[in-house]
Amino acid sequence: MGPGYFIIAIMGCADGSANCTQVATMPTRYESRAACVAATPNMLAASTNLDFPSLLAECQSMVRPASASTDAQSSAPDGALRS
Repeated sequence: MGPGYFIIAIMGCADGSANCTQVATMPTRYESRAACVAATPNMLAASTNLDFPSLLAECQSMVRPASASTDAQSSAPDGALRS
């Protein structure tokens, strides 16, 4: 398991924070959770073309080399932003 990085996943939610589905992953990789969280407002604002009542931006930890697993959770984690 190598060093990690963070990506921003955009979640589309049908009912508040319930029933959220990942609908996009932003291409930028961040070296720290703090940098990822700082970038979420702009990335969320850039995702307004997605057709959901509410959107959530979530920083997800990834492992280099790229792995199929993420730490996505059904509830909004610390650092998640809503539109």
